[in-house]
Amino acid sequence: MARSLTSSPLVRKITIGSLIVIMAASNGCQVAPSKTMSGAGPGAGAGAVVGGLAGSASGNSGQGVLAGAAAGAIIGGIIGLTQEMKERKEQDRLSQERAYQQDLAKKRGEEAKMKAAMEEEMAVAQGFQISDLELNEALKKTESASTRLAKLKEERNAALAKKKTLDDAQEKLLTTEAEIARLEEELARLRGDKVAGTADKAAAPATAPISAPKN
Repeated sequence: MARSLTSSPLVRKITIGSLIVIMAASNGCQVAPSKTMSGAGPGAGAGAVVGGLAGSASGNSGQGVLAGAAAGAIIGGIIGLTQEMKERKEQDRLSQERAYQQDLAKKRGEEAKMKAAMEEEMAVAQGFQISDLELNEALKKTESASTRLAKLKEERNAALAKKKTLDDAQEKLLTTEAEIARLEEELARLRGDKVAGTADKAAAPATAPISAPKN
């Protein structure tokens, strides 16, 4: 019975086809066969289970197991190969992107070096054209301008200091006068003194109203 099953043309065709697909995926394509083979293994197992169930329903479970295993291996291998090729394609894209960025950085570095060298050469050429008299005159002007700037800053700071001192003195004066007034009123109240305005009103005699002269 097992010999007739293994020698079945259908089983042989499926088995040969699965082997061809797996070998092509492993050797023909320039990708690692790990995912292809790992996909073929679980696919063969799952296919064998499904094939066995289908074969048992038709009374030929052995042939169903073999056919299901072969078909599952093919499908699993194809799925693994597809995933492997996608990953390899993404890796190739990332590698190309890294290479491009490295080349671009290298070109920019070379351009920056060339620009710096050209600017230095231009500075050297301009330096030969500067006379000692011109250089000394520029240094004198720079020193004079720096002195003038320092003097102006000093005058400005002095003016600000005066204004701040005056403001502080006025604020202190107002505070002191207010405190003096408060203490004078408090001490007068404690001594029993009368307020000058109230005392004057009390001491002033009552005067009769002045009548208008008669004609």
